[in-house]
Amino acid sequence: MTTPNRPAPSKPLPRPANKALSKPFWDAAKRHELVMQRCNACSGWIFYPREQCPVCFSQDLGWAPVSGRGRVYAFTIVHQPGNPAFAGDSPYVFATIQLDEGVRVVSNVVGIDPHQVKVDMPVVATYDDVSPEWTLVKFQPTAS
Repeated sequence: MTTPNRPAPSKPLPRPANKALSKPFWDAAKRHELVMQRCNACSGWIFYPREQCPVCFSQDLGWAPVSGRGRVYAFTIVHQPGNPAFAGDSPYVFATIQLDEGVRVVSNVVGIDPHQVKVDMPVVATYDDVSPEWTLVKFQPTAS
């Protein structure tokens, strides 16, 4: 709740645990592109960025573009955000998206009434330029 004479709190920005490791992801997002790590040994897609493949443990990893298309795998509608900075956005959808490439990412579904979101709904990446330094990847409904 905001008091009348105080501005609403600003929303927190991403704080990557390892900025160097996740830099290609954030740089691509800023260009409105979606990239994921890919293991050069087993060809598996990886998200969140890591130093070794969680499947075969290879450290031979690279970055590759992905389609940005996927489906809602699971979701919840947030009515009471844990951070007061997001109170003005509620209700909003917090979701796991399974990209067509098979990797799952956690994000928001936007551009739709939260109560209309369904599991298996087709979505596509969209980009929210929240500051000059940060662009967030979100997802919006699309026709298959």
